[in-house]
Amino acid sequence: MTFAPCLNRFLLLVVTLILAANLSPTACRAQHLPNPKHTDSLDRFFQIESWLPTPNAQRTASGVPGPAYWQQRADYDIDITLDDKTQRLSGISRIKYHNKSPHTLRYIWVQLDQNRFKPDSDSATTTTAPSLSPRISFRGLNSILARTVFEGGYKIESVTDEKQTALPHTIIKTMMRIDLPEPLKPGMSTGFEIRFSHNIINAKVIRARGGYEFFEEDENYIYEIAQWFPRVVSYTDYKGWQHKQFLGRGEFTLELGDYVVRITTPSDMVVAATGELQNTKEVLKPEWIKRLQEAESSKKPLFIVTPEEAKQNESEKSNKPKTWIYSAKNVRDFAFAASRKFIWDAMAVKVGNKTPLAMSYYPKEGNPLWEQYSTKAVAQTLKTYSKHTIDYPYPVAISVNAKSIGMEYPMICFNYGRCEDDGTYSERTKYGMIGVIIHEVGHNFFPMIINSDERQWTWMDEGLNTFVQFLTEKEFDRDYPSRRGSARNIRDYMGGDKTRISPIMTNSESIYQFGNNAYGKPATALNILRETVMGRELFDH
Repeated sequence: MTFAPCLNRFLLLVVTLILAANLSPTACRAQHLPNPKHTDSLDRFFQIESWLPTPNAQRTASGVPGPAYWQQRADYDIDITLDDKTQRLSGISRIKYHNKSPHTLRYIWVQLDQNRFKPDSDSATTTTAPSLSPRISFRGLNSILARTVFEGGYKIESVTDEKQTALPHTIIKTMMRIDLPEPLKPGMSTGFEIRFSHNIINAKVIRARGGYEFFEEDENYIYEIAQWFPRVVSYTDYKGWQHKQFLGRGEFTLELGDYVVRITTPSDMVVAATGELQNTKEVLKPEWIKRLQEAESSKKPLFIVTPEEAKQNESEKSNKPKTWIYSAKNVRDFAFAASRKFIWDAMAVKVGNKTPLAMSYYPKEGNPLWEQYSTKAVAQTLKTYSKHTIDYPYPVAISVNAKSIGMEYPMICFNYGRCEDDGTYSERTKYGMIGVIIHEVGHNFFPMIINSDERQWTWMDEGLNTFVQFLTEKEFDRDYPSRRGSARNIRDYMGGDKTRISPIMTNSESIYQFGNNAYGKPATALNILRETVMGRELFDH
C-alpha cells in the first residue's frame, strides 16, 4: 500500500527522530565526531546526510518509492473454528503468495508466533526472572508457573500445495521454512495450505497479545484472538527475509494482502473482526441490521446489540455453530473477538470522502465507562490522525474491551479499562482507558498502513503513534492529562542514568526503558519540533 503524499512527511519525521537520537547523551558519547571549529569536542549539530542510506532505484532520496520499487503480497483464505469448551482454535489457511521482487525464490518463510508459548521457546528461556526480594505477587508467581505447564504452540497437521501434495517444511521455533517444489520466478505466484491448531492463552494468567477471559459469575468467555494463524514473513529489498525470532516485544513485519476469513463459533456469540461482514443476514438479527444501517449516518453512538440483549445472550449457551464471514482488502494482518457478553455500539465518522464506522464491543463489566467514551474516542482518533497524516482508508475501526490487554491490529484493537463492581470509576481509569483506545486505534496508521518494520525498529510505529496520540488527546479534551509528549514528562528519564538511555535506532529487544525510549522520546522530540523549533503552521503544512 503506497501513500506518496504521506511519505515525504514521513521521511521528515524519520530524519527528525534520528537527529533527536543523536542529541541524547548516550548517542553523543557513542558517536565521536571531532570538529576543531567548536570548543566542544563533539559536534552535536553536524549534518546527518552521511547517516542516511544511499538513494537507489527502489527508494529515492525524497522518500518516494523509486521506479524499480517492489513489495511482496500474500492473500489469505482461512476457515477457523473456535471451540468454546476446550478454548482451542483449529483451521485451514490457504495462502496465495505473489513474488513481486526481481529475485527467484526457492522457499518461503512463515511466522509461527504461537510457538512463543512453548515452555522451551526463546521467549521463555531468555526472559529475565523477576526479583523475589522482598516479595513477589501471587499473580506474578502464578504467571511464571503457568508458562511452564501451558501446552502452547502450534500443532501443524500438514503443509501442502494447491494439489494437496505435501511440501517439505522445517520448523525452527517461531519460524517455519517451506521449500517450494520449483523455483518461484519474478512475477509469478504460488499457493499452499497449512492445517493447524493451538490452545488459546488465558490472558488473565499469561501475558500475551490476545487470549481469553473467563467470567465466573455467568460462566462466559471473551475471546480476543490475535497472531493466531501462520503468516508469511516479509521479504524486502533491504533485508531479504525478516525471519528474526519472535520474542514478544518486536511485533510486526508482514506483507499486505486480501483476506477472506470464515469464523465458526457457537451461534449465540457476537463476532467482531478485521474487515467487513459479508453474510449479515445469516448471522445478525433483523433488529441489529436495522440499527447498524441507522448507525451509518449517526453522529453519535447507537446500540447495535443493547445491554439487555447482551445479558440475554449470556444465559443461552448454545451448542449450535454459526459461521461469520469477513473480508478485508489490503491489510497486513487479521484479528477477531467473540463473546456472548458483547454490547455493541457504532457511529459514523466523516473522513475525507469516506465515512467509516467507529464501533465498540464490550461486556456489562465495562459500563458505564465504555458506553460513554469508547466509540467517541475511536471517532476522535480517526479525525485527528486523518488530519495530521492521511485519510483513514478502511471501512471500520473497532475497539474491544479487555481486562488487561492493549493491542492493535488492522481495523480492530483490544483495550483495557473496567469499572468497579458498583459501576464507579476513577479519573485515572477513565483517562487511562481513553488514552489506550486512542493509541491502539492510532496504530492503524502506524504501522498498519505505513508498513514499517517493527520487528527491527519499534520507534518507527510506537514513537510516531505516541506523538499523534498526544495531539488527539488534546483535541479530545484540552486538559487531558497526557502521559507522554510534553517535555516535562521526560525530564527525569533524560536526566537519569546515561548508561540506561538507548539511542532511538536500537533494536526492539535491546532497548533500555522501553516505554520512555521507543514511545516517549520520539513523541517529545516531535512535539518540541512542532511547538518550539518550527511552529505549528509550518510543521502541520
